[in-house]
Amino acid sequence: MRPGIALIGLLVCMLSGIWILCVGSPAQAATTERIVVNRFSGVAIEGFDPVAYFVAGTAVQGTAEYEANLWGAVWRFRNEGNRASFLAHPEVYGPQFGGYDPVDIARGVIIAGNPRFFAIAAQRLYLFSREANRDGFAANPERFLYEVGKRWPALQDKLSQ
Repeated sequence: MRPGIALIGLLVCMLSGIWILCVGSPAQAATTERIVVNRFSGVAIEGFDPVAYFVAGTAVQGTAEYEANLWGAVWRFRNEGNRASFLAHPEVYGPQFGGYDPVDIARGVIIAGNPRFFAIAAQRLYLFSREANRDGFAANPERFLYEVGKRWPALQDKLSQ
């Protein structure tokens, strides 16, 4: 999309009073990157510790004290052990599909996942744009992953290198 068209779209959103529906929260993740990052800080998955989902079973905020740079993103962890585990096996601990919502990918669109809405399936982390997507995925992950497998390569090509 040309920058002028995008600006007009944002102005229409602002004038119509649906700004939050058009752009989401002010710290919205970029959807032109292969990994979901905060467009201002470069921090992946809003600074949540990707290993903590597996270890603690919940979303835990990482700290700047324990950071790592990988795949063009800054990852934060709650401790050195989680950082070391991630760096040893990023393909296991990193969110699948770069942190984009697999339910939306299955529908043919790329929407950043919210690290507060997650599921672990087949020992992999998935992030979702909303709770309903997470619940639908959890009920039948194989169905969504089959569809994602067909759509993800083409959608991924649309993301910047």
